[in-house]
Amino acid sequence: MKVFLDNAATTQIDPQVFEAMLPVLKDGFGNPSSTHSFGRKIKSLIERARKNVAKHINCSPGELFFTSGGTEADNMAIQCAVNDLGVKHIITSTIEHHAVGHTVEKLKSKGCITLSYVHLDENGHVDLQHLEQLLSVNPKTLVSLMHANNEIGNLLPLEEVSEICEQYGAIFHSDTVQTMAHYKFDMNVLDKVHFLTCSAHKFHGPKGIGFLYVNKNVQINPIIHGGAQERNMRGGTENVYGIVGLSKAMDVAFEGLEEHQNHVSALKEHMIIRLNNSIEGVQYNADSANMSRSLYTILSVSLPPTEIASMLLFNMDIMGIACSGGSACTSGANTGSHVLAGIEAPMNRPTIRFSFSRFTTKEEIDYAVDSLVSLYS
Repeated sequence: MKVFLDNAATTQIDPQVFEAMLPVLKDGFGNPSSTHSFGRKIKSLIERARKNVAKHINCSPGELFFTSGGTEADNMAIQCAVNDLGVKHIITSTIEHHAVGHTVEKLKSKGCITLSYVHLDENGHVDLQHLEQLLSVNPKTLVSLMHANNEIGNLLPLEEVSEICEQYGAIFHSDTVQTMAHYKFDMNVLDKVHFLTCSAHKFHGPKGIGFLYVNKNVQINPIIHGGAQERNMRGGTENVYGIVGLSKAMDVAFEGLEEHQNHVSALKEHMIIRLNNSIEGVQYNADSANMSRSLYTILSVSLPPTEIASMLLFNMDIMGIACSGGSACTSGANTGSHVLAGIEAPMNRPTIRFSFSRFTTKEEIDYAVDSLVSLYS
């Protein structure tokens, strides 16, 4: 049996998305920057997709810029905030995705900014009081905090953080790669958020395509030069097949969003019950098992110490189960997980991250738990 439980890393492409992309791959070879009919036809596909995506998150099409994915979008938001918006100080956390963490560290090392890390509580959530303290003494600040952590699933209250940022005149960027198309976003409600990011392959779209949402109240310049694409904001011929696929993937996601949420949440709860009943001493990192405070697609399992800790993922793979994991320790070439280290997870307990999608079944969850139990017996 083959079981894919690493959907936080990537998801399988939805058949409806593939079908939407196929005609463009076969016949849509025109360059969208060309003024002849071949180019105009393809340009219209891009703009139609942009309007469709904008509809789904209730923003203006002019606030969306297609990118190669979440990493580029995060880099664009952060670097442009520093280059164009007068940001001299950045507040982030120690458990952000490397697309954010490495970018802000690089800017600090070049002397472009000062950098502060907001405190996390005992369950890995951002301490909002400390965030306010940092903002009160640091003008011209960018706050960069992810909506849901990609390893432990902790959720950030986006609207509340955006209100705090507005109170202190800060720019707010949130990496929403894990949550876009898994939750509803209304940018008229979240109008104090300045930047959001998206990567289509996290919700059954193609790889290599995403977008950056840029609030209409901020004006930035491109970081990739060489052409007038994306309204002069991102040079380079557009990934038309990817853009069409992203748009269709959002259609599919939002058409069945409540059903998807209920299905995946039930699978997560089922796995928690099975693990609690099957492995003595099993725990969950941060608030991963708290359904109201964590992303429903992720479960970060902290397992009892074992001599085969280093082989757990290998053995699960041998059994046909794809998942991911890590530890808080640093040993040799394995630097461990900066997220688990950031929440001070026990170094002697192996962690496995299981992440689910709408294609995951209860039978697959049972097989994964039974396989894991067999390794501990």
